[in-house]
Amino acid sequence: MKKRISLCMLLFCCFSGFAQTVFTLDSCRNMALENNKKLRMADENIRAAGYEKKSAFANFLPGIDASGSYLYNSKDLRLISDQQITNIGNSLQHIGGTLGEVLGPLLPLLPPGSQQAIGGLQSAVGELPAKIKDATTFDIQNMWIGTVSVKQPLFMGGKIIAYHQITKFAEELAISMKNTAVKDLILNVDQAYWQVVSLVYKKQMADSYLALLEKLTQDVDAMYEVGVATKSDQLTVAVKLNEAHIAVTKVNDGLVLSKMLLAQICGMPIAADYALADEMTPPSPVAVPTNVNMNEVYSHRYEIKSLELATKIYGKKEVIARSAMLPQLALMGNYMVTNPNLFNGFNKNFSGMFSVGVGLSVPLWNWGKDFYKVKAAKAETRSAILKLEDAKEMIDLQVNQAIFRVNESNKTLLMTISNMNKAEENLQNAQIGYQEGVLTTQNVLEAQTAWLKAQAEKIDAEIGVKLSEVYLSKAIGKNF
Repeated sequence: MKKRISLCMLLFCCFSGFAQTVFTLDSCRNMALENNKKLRMADENIRAAGYEKKSAFANFLPGIDASGSYLYNSKDLRLISDQQITNIGNSLQHIGGTLGEVLGPLLPLLPPGSQQAIGGLQSAVGELPAKIKDATTFDIQNMWIGTVSVKQPLFMGGKIIAYHQITKFAEELAISMKNTAVKDLILNVDQAYWQVVSLVYKKQMADSYLALLEKLTQDVDAMYEVGVATKSDQLTVAVKLNEAHIAVTKVNDGLVLSKMLLAQICGMPIAADYALADEMTPPSPVAVPTNVNMNEVYSHRYEIKSLELATKIYGKKEVIARSAMLPQLALMGNYMVTNPNLFNGFNKNFSGMFSVGVGLSVPLWNWGKDFYKVKAAKAETRSAILKLEDAKEMIDLQVNQAIFRVNESNKTLLMTISNMNKAEENLQNAQIGYQEGVLTTQNVLEAQTAWLKAQAEKIDAEIGVKLSEVYLSKAIGKNF
């Protein structure tokens, strides 16, 4: 039964080993680009900037607005006051009385029926004030008003054109910022990738060092049994062995955490089991560019492009600030419909009319408010220009530092390779001398320590070569 269980565990381990995924640097970069949430946010910012540009373009087109309202009025509309009606009535009564006095003596001379006609005329004159009052009183208790207006800007001081250009630059700026984020993300991937590779090498080194000390411990124990080695030798080796166990534990923990970090950056589960393609291929020296064209570097650095776009945006803000000091001209058209009908004696029906005109607004005096806004916009533009110049100077410094770092890392790698070869030769001689009884345990431990130091320096130099290449490519803007 135990044999079966052991066989099953062995098969499981074998299949697990075969199932382990091996990632290259490019595959890690691609996974990070696909799964990074900041890049998704950058895509949304680009999409929002595109919508802002379309919205700004709409300012060139005529705007159409419609509005409607309902009003309830507690009183009717009266065009003639009560006093005016009273005055009209008094005047008509006076006219009627005068007419009666004039026609009274003539009634016998008039044809039959004239008396009734005169009476009817006097009655009509008496009713006339009430009819005038009714005719000049309109029911406006329930009013409906609707308006459709069209406004076409003709000249707005240049702010519409400037705002449209700002949104265009803003969209390009969002794209440039995304590209900058892409480069920063890939730089983080490269750093995490080579950190894992470095710890894999150091784990192999620590395991080799532990194996050397375990072999030395066995030899010292055997020699102690036959009385050739001392107890002090045995304890010294035991202390070094414990230190090696601690070093192995630390490097294993560091490797696990570094692989978790790389997995998180790439969008994988942090507990994912994987290997890297460069774990068994030590880096080689990097060719250093002898002539760097800084204008090309500026064209490849999205930070410079972003600052150039920001400078253009501030320049257009000057135009917008200046537009407040210029006349503004617009073509307007309206159609209004009302109920009661305002155009036909307030009848209870809907009716409307068109109106077309041109509106002109000319600012005259506002105590320098707009003038100071223009000054502030110009100051912001100059600040953006200085920031761009400062960024170019910093990039010049970065490129030179990156070139020096590549040269230094290449030289360091060559020296550490030479030191490593000497340390391995020294370790072999110490082991042979110890076996022949010429050298002591302390000599072997010193040789092993020198070998460990040389191996660690060689690993650091190899990873330093790759990182210096990454930083140089990032500095000149051509690594991705």
